[in-house]
Amino acid sequence: MNKNSDKLDDYLDNHYIHRSNWLRAAVLGANDGILSTASIAIGVAAASDVRDPVILATLAGLVAGALSMAAGEYVSVSSQTDVENADIERERIELEETPEIELQRLAEIYEKRGLKKETSLIVAKELTEHDVLAAHIRDELGINEISQAKPIQAALASGASFTVGGLLPFLVVIFLPFINMEYYLYGFAIIFLIILGALSAKTGGSSIIKAVLRITFWGTVAMGLTALVGYLFNVNVE
Repeated sequence: MNKNSDKLDDYLDNHYIHRSNWLRAAVLGANDGILSTASIAIGVAAASDVRDPVILATLAGLVAGALSMAAGEYVSVSSQTDVENADIERERIELEETPEIELQRLAEIYEKRGLKKETSLIVAKELTEHDVLAAHIRDELGINEISQAKPIQAALASGASFTVGGLLPFLVVIFLPFINMEYYLYGFAIIFLIILGALSAKTGGSSIIKAVLRITFWGTVAMGLTALVGYLFNVNVE
């Protein structure tokens, strides 16, 4: 019996949906970290004859970007949490004021999913007796432990991954020859993006080829446009 219970508790272990919240924030942060810092470095390097302004601009972009990503992710996910909490409170009031109507709504949801009308009502009653609010939160509002917003987790994952991603092009700016720096940055950034795309696809159980093609295409567009801006303005930064 205990073995069967353990198997039921671990039923999501071979699935990937429970990783979606932190994985989305981590991939977004790392992708932005690589692209933002590399694009800034490429743009400044295209308009400069010396290394120091490129290092300064890249470091500033790295620090500002990491803080911005963490704060932005926290604020946006917190807004989602506020909406979820408001809906849960509204649902709680409705259950107190109109329990029969809410029971019928729950039964209708199960009926639309394929259960017979009589079976739907039985299921709705049994779930209501067990935990009425949890049943409505899950099946009427569509909120569960997997999809529920987690602001702090998202902020930490996004900010940390941006920092890691941004450090990679920053190290390129510091240690590689300054001549043809734009090409070094682009080449290494594409390599970093390919690795990121492959890792994210592997972690999420999706197609590695699609992830790599998607991330490298848009990365090339972003860095190419930034380099173009630097060449067009051709400001000599010294």
